[in-house]
Amino acid sequence: MTKIVVLDGYVANPGDLSWSDLEALGELTVYDRTPVDKIVERIGDADIVYINKVPITRATLDACPNIKMISALSTGYNVVDYVACKEKGIPVTNIPTYSTAAVGQFAIALLLEICHHVAQHSDAVYQGRWEINPDWSFWDYPLIELLGKTMGIIGFGRIGQTTGRIAKALGMKVIATGSAPTDSGREIADYVDLDTLLSSSDVISLHCPLFPETEGIINKDNIAKMKDGVIILNNSRGQLIVEQDLADALNSGKVYAAGLDVVSHEPILGNNPLLKAKNCFITPHISWAPDASRQRLMDIAVENCAAFLRGEPQNVVNA
Repeated sequence: MTKIVVLDGYVANPGDLSWSDLEALGELTVYDRTPVDKIVERIGDADIVYINKVPITRATLDACPNIKMISALSTGYNVVDYVACKEKGIPVTNIPTYSTAAVGQFAIALLLEICHHVAQHSDAVYQGRWEINPDWSFWDYPLIELLGKTMGIIGFGRIGQTTGRIAKALGMKVIATGSAPTDSGREIADYVDLDTLLSSSDVISLHCPLFPETEGIINKDNIAKMKDGVIILNNSRGQLIVEQDLADALNSGKVYAAGLDVVSHEPILGNNPLLKAKNCFITPHISWAPDASRQRLMDIAVENCAAFLRGEPQNVVNA
C-alpha cells in the first residue's frame, strides 16, 4: 500500500476539514507540525510527502530514498529543493489556483480597512464614545473615497486580475505591470511600465511571485518615485518589501498607509520595524484561509495524489 505522510497539516486543516479522501488513497499519517530534526524520521519510507512550510532539502531526499512524489499544500513551493527532486525523478506538485478569489478579496479588505477604519470606529461605539458624543456623527481618521483613484497592480496574473476587477467595480482606474499582457488583463487594466505605475498610482497592490528580480521591489528608491500619500498593499510575499524602507516612509508620511498580510519572516519577529510604523495594518497571513478556499486546497491535494497514482501527475512544478 502507498504510504502517505503529511508533515505539517494543521494550518491548512486545524480539524474542521477531513483527511478521509486522502486516507482512501493509501496508508496515511498526519502530523500537525514537524520540527526540522524530525523530518527524516517522520518521512521514513513514505512514498508521497505532503508539506506546507516544512523544508525538503537535498540531504533529506538522500536520507529518504523511497520518496516518489512531494506535494505542497500551497501555491508556493520554494521550501522544496525542486531542482534536486527533478534530478532524482521526483515530481513536485503544488496547488496553484485554490485561493485566487479569497486573496483578491482580502487585498480589497485591507484597502477598505485603511479607507474607513471600520474596526476602530466599531470599537469606539462599544466604548460608549458615540453615546456621549455631542454630534450625531464623528470619525477618528480621514475617510477615503476610492472612486476615480488609480490602483497600480504589480503582478497581473489570476490574483492580480481578481483584485483589479473588484477595484474597477469600486470605480477605480486600474493599471498593471509585471505579466505578459493578456486579453483578460486588457479588459481590466492598462498595461504600463513599472516607473509609470509607481508614479501614477494612488494605491499599489503587490501580486507578483517572489523571484530574484522582484525581491525588495518596494524599496526606498522605488518609494521615492511614488505619489506622496500612496497606499501600499501586500498579501503576496513579504520579501517583496524592504521593511525598514517602508517603515521609514510610513513614519515620514510619504506612504500614507500599508495593508500587509505577509512579512519577511513568519511568524513575525518582535523587532520587525513595521510593528512600530505609523498607519500600518498587519494580519497573520490569512488571505488564503476561508473555509471554502481551504476545502478547495484539500480537494486539489487529493486529486494531485490520485493523478500521480494513475500515472498522470498534474500541477507538477519541476517537470
